[in-house]
Amino acid sequence: MTERFSLPAEWAPQAAVQLTWPHRATDWADRLAAVLPVFARIGAEISRRQPLLVAVHDADSEKECRQQLDAAGADLRRCHLYHAPSNDSWARDHGPITLRHPDGRRQLLDFAFNAWGLKFAANLDNQLTRRLHAAGAYGELPLRTLGMVLEGGSIDSDGQGSILTTDACLLSPNRNPQWTREEISDQLCTLLGAERIFWLQSGHLEGDDTDAHIDTLARFCSPGVIAYQSCDDPVDTHFAPLQQMAAELASFPQADGRPYHLVPLPWPRARFDEAGERLPLSYANFLIINGAVLLPTYDDPADAVAAERLATVFPDREIVSVTCLELARQHGSLHCVTMQIPA
Repeated sequence: MTERFSLPAEWAPQAAVQLTWPHRATDWADRLAAVLPVFARIGAEISRRQPLLVAVHDADSEKECRQQLDAAGADLRRCHLYHAPSNDSWARDHGPITLRHPDGRRQLLDFAFNAWGLKFAANLDNQLTRRLHAAGAYGELPLRTLGMVLEGGSIDSDGQGSILTTDACLLSPNRNPQWTREEISDQLCTLLGAERIFWLQSGHLEGDDTDAHIDTLARFCSPGVIAYQSCDDPVDTHFAPLQQMAAELASFPQADGRPYHLVPLPWPRARFDEAGERLPLSYANFLIINGAVLLPTYDDPADAVAAERLATVFPDREIVSVTCLELARQHGSLHCVTMQIPA
């Protein structure tokens, strides 16, 4: 690769992980008491290994956040809270994307966020990174604000020039309709220092609001390994699309021409909300942090299988299971509510 800023892999050393704390003015309101302990557990696990950065809506939210983190056993000395009003809590998509230069310099990119193609309100979330930056949350890191709409959950990097993404998301007409697929590829290469963009044309989870974010489908685990959400139930509506997605992944070449080693993650049984809508459960929505992998689980027999398979590809990291059914009720999971800041 050329000597320029590029997007590190998630397994690269991290300086912090960001959360955006849920509050009563968000869609979490009706189940806030149930979901706050999930955010607190995620935050606690992060704080035991590295700093935690939390955007809190206001003073009441800050107090509640500190109480919840303390109750979950967080290392409060590593928890840094900043006031920044928010519409919702999906930090993966409204948080900054951090690039790193070979000489160690870092740069924050603040892409436009329009709530997954204008599906929800995003006026506060779209300003959140700039407000946190102004408050000193990111120290001296320079911030570059861009007009391109791009969510962090829509891309995954191996840190060596390859980026995974999906047609359904990045070609959505409500994101960047002025650009073709080739022009979007050029933008990703220019802005993220990438050399290869792998576009998946298949794969989608029912109940997913993001138009097939890659972090619900397939993830780099090391430069030559991709874990992906599989489906082994032939009568499930996901079976054919996810089988086709696996075939696409098998066709992608590494930089040296070899195929990737693919690790299928098990399929959890179907779960539904009170309105009968299927929840988008995915084990691919894990978060890699310093020394550990936080795995979303769903009170399902497949939880243990997912942990075992990830342990084989992350032998030097602890696999920590976090029950995330409450996050799934709002159509996301663990990776969706976090954003790492590389060291």
